[in-house]
Amino acid sequence: MALAVEDIARIDALLEALGTGAEPDAVAYALQCLVPGVGLRQCDASDVLEDPFRSAGACDLHLLDTSNHCIRVMDSPAEATGILLAAKVVA
Repeated sequence: MALAVEDIARIDALLEALGTGAEPDAVAYALQCLVPGVGLRQCDASDVLEDPFRSAGACDLHLLDTSNHCIRVMDSPAEATGILLAAKVVA
């Protein structure tokens, strides 16, 4: 199931509300509640080379295409079927 315009709006509202206080565990839980049909993966931000789709606090969000055997990071919300939450070390 691809991300809908409403899903992106919910994600943006969540990240805006959390701002610089966004913590990976809280964001992961909230994303599972806000966009339950979309796959969620987590990793360390140092494991991802691509620029994030959205970023807040200690979290970078990347869009994923999970429709094939190999998962890939992508830029298109209309084609994204998953979200990668990459946790950053914030000093």
